[in-house]
Amino acid sequence: MLNTMTTDYLQKILTARVYDVAIESPLEFAPTLSQRVDNRIYLKREDMQSVFSFKLRGAYNKMAHLSPAVLKRGVICASAGNHAQGVALSATKMGCRAVIVMPTTTPPVKIDAVRAHGGEVVLFGDSFTDAYQHALTLEKKLKLTFVHPFDDPDVIAGQGTIGMEILRQHQGPIHAIFVAIGGGGLISGVAAYVKAVRPDIKIIGVQTPDSDAMLRSLNAGRRVTLADVGLFCDGTAVKLVGEETFRLAKLYVDEIILVDNDAVCAAIKDVFQETRSILEPSGAMAVAGAKAYIERAKANKKPLKNETLVSITCGANMNFDRLRFVAERAELGEAREAVFAVTMPEERGSFKRFCELIGPRNVTEFNYRISDAKAAHVFVGMQISNRDEPEKIRKNFVKHGFEALDLTHDELSKTHIRYLVGGKSALAHDELLYRFEFPERPGALMRFLDSMAPNWNISLFHYRNQGSDVGRILVGLQVPKKEMKAFREFLASLGYRYWDENDNPAYKLFL
Repeated sequence: MLNTMTTDYLQKILTARVYDVAIESPLEFAPTLSQRVDNRIYLKREDMQSVFSFKLRGAYNKMAHLSPAVLKRGVICASAGNHAQGVALSATKMGCRAVIVMPTTTPPVKIDAVRAHGGEVVLFGDSFTDAYQHALTLEKKLKLTFVHPFDDPDVIAGQGTIGMEILRQHQGPIHAIFVAIGGGGLISGVAAYVKAVRPDIKIIGVQTPDSDAMLRSLNAGRRVTLADVGLFCDGTAVKLVGEETFRLAKLYVDEIILVDNDAVCAAIKDVFQETRSILEPSGAMAVAGAKAYIERAKANKKPLKNETLVSITCGANMNFDRLRFVAERAELGEAREAVFAVTMPEERGSFKRFCELIGPRNVTEFNYRISDAKAAHVFVGMQISNRDEPEKIRKNFVKHGFEALDLTHDELSKTHIRYLVGGKSALAHDELLYRFEFPERPGALMRFLDSMAPNWNISLFHYRNQGSDVGRILVGLQVPKKEMKAFREFLASLGYRYWDENDNPAYKLFL
């Protein structure tokens, strides 16, 4: 039996005014991902809205319920992106003024987008909290009406129309609907509708460990304020969830699952491969959550198979400069790459013996710099097939006399250390630095190593497989002067393009 609050939200959602500005976004089957995870994955494509986000639904529904006199004075909001565009577009549609307070750190692409939709941009403070407080001050000073990004019944009802559409578009069984959570407006609206109509469907929230205010609040039984939040998934980077959204989440959300940034990057890649669309990190969180949910069930020996899972792809306002990070971290998030720190004896033949241990695996990165007379430290990345493989590889290294650390889940190593391996070394005498290019194919790296004379010590080595047709290697070789003729013959017979980098100023400064 439905309680009064449930029927109240059901009515609000059924009568919400969103379609003056929003489309009924498609619910698309993801065949490739579905086959890989042995379940039916559907994407609710809110990234296809005119502002590339679901946010215009709630913003417009809120403003549509304001009186003509209030609209005449205008509205104000604080936002660093998607909500700002939704308010600006809605205000233009209704012919009213919209003041948008944004942090000074907001990327120009988002500021320009708000202005293009007719919003008056005010830049203030370094964070959303600073902008929010300034917006409240301006609200009173300018006699404007504040449009909250999530903690408002009309905003929640506007977002709830997404749940209404999902059930209309897919009338068969649905195991669960996955929703990214920031302040909680989207999941509250979706859950309120779905639980009223199809209470058997699970509503599962998705957050990152560095922006998990809703999860902590539910666990504590009260709203918890985070000291700070991660900014990669900036659309869900909220320190304190709303009062109303927290109340609804307690009633209707079945559970919250956490995903890290690597898993989000992998999900962005998954959606791109399915749709050729690029989601913003927050927009891909629900997909990452569905995958994590399936993987957890498998790990608990209760595998989920042939179930229907819906993920709301809630935004696509991606900053272009993040794509490099996304591309590099997607392999780690999909458990397709592992990285290790390996210590090997500084003696002739140990480097090649180590490469032989790697075997047929595709090497994605190789960093080495001579630093000690007794031991050498290598940073190596390689492709793997499953999450259990890194520990097996590490144990195999140790078994053959190479001390090894698995750094696959070490954030410092993945973000910084892998690009900083190296430095100056007094041991690098008689060093020649050369850059090589060769056709990238399985086994090419080992063939390159085999072509070098065994008595030339490798003092520096850097290789990255970037998914292109050409492999690129930077090599330092300690070649005695009396062997320079043999070295030149080696270069001539190699058959690879090469460049002499011994006079490169960066080499002289740093290596």
